[in-house]
Amino acid sequence: MGHLDRIFYDGSCGLCHRTIRFALTRDPGGLLFRFTPLQSERFRHLIPADRRQRLPDSIVVLTADHRLLTRSDAVLHMMRRIGGVWAALSALGALVPRPLRDAAYDAVARVRARLFRRPDAACPLVPRELRDRFEE
Repeated sequence: MGHLDRIFYDGSCGLCHRTIRFALTRDPGGLLFRFTPLQSERFRHLIPADRRQRLPDSIVVLTADHRLLTRSDAVLHMMRRIGGVWAALSALGALVPRPLRDAAYDAVARVRARLFRRPDAACPLVPRELRDRFEE
């Protein structure tokens, strides 16, 4: 499991849940990612308190080489790892200066609760075949 990136996500965010479903369908063999809610004990165990305080409450990626990526960097990294057309789109997105990318990310994050329905549970029922890819 050393080569897997860990995607932390807001378990009460509809957009975050859609992002996780997007990643799951593009990583059918579970070779790229593991998923952990930001509200979990595992997140608190893996990320020190001083670093957690500075993180957004959306998508955060802990890479296999222990880099912590947030906002647009996290999304572009996920796309690059997925590969194909998503990697090409990631490369194009990386050409946009980070402050502009992050401003767009933050704008969506501010309205995500109004645009995307909140999931019924912080950790919805996961099909048995996918459960080993999620950690609490």
